[in-house]
Amino acid sequence: MEGRATRIGLRIWVVAVLLFLFVPIGIICLYAFNSSNVQSWPIHGLSTKWLTVAWNDPQVHAALWLSVKAGLFATSVALVLGSAAAFGVHRFRFFGREAVSLLLVLPLALPGIITGIALNSAFQYVGVNLSLLTIVIGHATFCIVVVYNNVLARLRRVSGSLYEASADLGAHGLFTFRTITLPTLSTAIISGALLAFALSFDEVIVTTFTAGAQNTLPLWIFGAIRLGQQLPEVNVVVVAVLLLTVIPVGIAARLTGGGGVTRASAGPARRERGSAATAPELAEFEPPGL
Repeated sequence: MEGRATRIGLRIWVVAVLLFLFVPIGIICLYAFNSSNVQSWPIHGLSTKWLTVAWNDPQVHAALWLSVKAGLFATSVALVLGSAAAFGVHRFRFFGREAVSLLLVLPLALPGIITGIALNSAFQYVGVNLSLLTIVIGHATFCIVVVYNNVLARLRRVSGSLYEASADLGAHGLFTFRTITLPTLSTAIISGALLAFALSFDEVIVTTFTAGAQNTLPLWIFGAIRLGQQLPEVNVVVVAVLLLTVIPVGIAARLTGGGGVTRASAGPARRERGSAATAPELAEFEPPGL
């Protein structure tokens, strides 16, 4: 049994870690409404003038639009390739299957600077100019991992008896995919897409090596802070980035909390009845040919 002193100590430690993580973020949010252009504590007063300055800055508009485009394209690529890879690894048994799974996850585990330098060297070798395309390719390398992990985890939880019952009732593959597979994977796919977009939107290291002369929003923030210019405007943009990052991650966490029809939810009664118990679940549709 844990002693009272241990429990109190752990609570104090948790509070200290949370304060260490979130107090600086809270200070930045306050600085975004600082009436002065000098960052000092305590702040001199509150004002929303920097919101207007940031909103009317054409450089911020261009950087924001580039980040949104890169995030959407990278997420689209990740959805297609990550989902296809998850289906292939889950459904088929082949030589090197575990190695393929490791290689798919590796880009997220590698330091971003290694991925960035490798991609930059590859683009230079084949003569591809750094552009939006190279940014999307760089972001897709780690966005694929997020979608792959989400979809694969959900596929491993879905009861295979559903597919067997669908086949026994005469449903063809496309019909089974549309009525069973896609609904059970929908939340995993959406959450993977949201997480992929959030990762792409605030990526800095890989983007540095693949963007060339272009500036995404995180690169614009990094450059402005490094040069010590437009700091009040940077604080406003940072708050906007926080919102655009936290909201998708929060929605994704909410979605992954639930989960479709799984083996765990089948219950002991279904296991006693056997696979035939899945027939009533599929009786609501009439597959072609029946």
